[in-house]
Amino acid sequence: MQDRVRKLNDAPVRSAAQGAKYVLYWAQMNRRAQGNHALAHAISLANEHDLPVLFYEGVTCSYPFASDRFHSFLLEGVPDTERELEKRGIGYLFYLRKRRSDANDLLYQLAKDAAAIVTDDYPTFVARQHNASVPAKVGVSYSVVDSSCVVPMACLEKREYAAYTIRPKVNKLLPHYLTPVPDLKVKQVYRHPRHELHTHVTETNIAELVQACEIDHSVLPSVTFRGGAEQAHKHLQHFLTKNLSRYANNRNEPTAHATSDLSPYLHFGHISALQVALNAKDYAEQHKLMPAEFLEELIVRRELAFNFAARTPELESLSVLPDWVRKSLDKHKEDERTQEYTRKQLEDAETHDELWNATQKELLLRGKIHGYYRMYWGKKIIEWSKSYDEALQAMIHFHDRYALDGRDPNTYTNILWCFGLHDRPFFERPIFGQIRFMSYDGMKRKTNIAGYVKEIQFMEQTGKDPFRLE
Repeated sequence: MQDRVRKLNDAPVRSAAQGAKYVLYWAQMNRRAQGNHALAHAISLANEHDLPVLFYEGVTCSYPFASDRFHSFLLEGVPDTERELEKRGIGYLFYLRKRRSDANDLLYQLAKDAAAIVTDDYPTFVARQHNASVPAKVGVSYSVVDSSCVVPMACLEKREYAAYTIRPKVNKLLPHYLTPVPDLKVKQVYRHPRHELHTHVTETNIAELVQACEIDHSVLPSVTFRGGAEQAHKHLQHFLTKNLSRYANNRNEPTAHATSDLSPYLHFGHISALQVALNAKDYAEQHKLMPAEFLEELIVRRELAFNFAARTPELESLSVLPDWVRKSLDKHKEDERTQEYTRKQLEDAETHDELWNATQKELLLRGKIHGYYRMYWGKKIIEWSKSYDEALQAMIHFHDRYALDGRDPNTYTNILWCFGLHDRPFFERPIFGQIRFMSYDGMKRKTNIAGYVKEIQFMEQTGKDPFRLE
């Protein structure tokens, strides 16, 4: 466990004699009560100091691109978390900050009575910012724990060049880390009164709570995905029983729906990659299946993204690309674009390309694009934008605003892959230089474009996804 933990300040752990009432776990990204190394570390600390644990989770109206989509998904996870924590004797405080005028210092209030703060080690989005600024301000021990990766990020000491360089290192460490999170029990049940700022969330009041928030109400909830640990496990079980056996052959065919669709749940921490890997491995052994291709994506490729994000100070810049990419793009930056679209035209899916329009509409409706078509989606934005930087910023903006799996290490890595990150040089061509090119004709040969377009049109016309898990 200790190789997952980093202490970010020099403040000591306070004892009960010094006024501590609990160990505080601040769930920023891993918003789950089960399979959470950070919560397990908080329990271990609390047991050591004979204290209870308080699990604090917040959703504020002021995070970038706050909308009905993200708020709904996050709130849908709250009842699951509360029920599980109550069974385990762990305190729970959920605070929905509805308006910018509402209190925004709850963490600091809670820190005054805490023996220590434990939170998530996460290399992107607000957790990265908070973990850089908060530890010096709280006056109490502040530790971050990596509960997002199977092999902890700290085990890889440098930025890896590509999947083929990280794969042997990860695979060597997997036997040690591919083990369940310790199921620790609290010695002291949390018995303090409920905090006055706690927001009561039920399955029936989520829409009302979201509507009361000072956020963007034009980005509606996903037609496909609902948040929470229960939904995450439903998706996992559906994948294992229906799709794992055909994943290797059908994962790049969007109309086959052979992928796990777990990326939104992994991003918001409603399920852990470790739990998914363990369940997939066990199911495959029981049913004599080969899960190698799925585990490659879940572990090697995903942890390559976390390694990149953790070792890269600026994730929204083309300056982080390999030298060969930057040289090639610089050579072709003035190449004429035969077709250009504004960001608004792209955002509204108003291009001449029916496949590209469908991928963008999938993002607008589902909050996620199938991984194979997202590569094509990104390549075409490069081809149709005035500059490479404009293309990059458009891709990031669309994910930030609409994607339930956006603002994630995988997001930045997959976007920059479109520009050559973790890839190799190809035959040189206009605009793209030596980076990989993808064409409509290639997609037509390899995938069922007509079926995909028809599927997206149905969702657009009805507002319903026939593939939504109930």
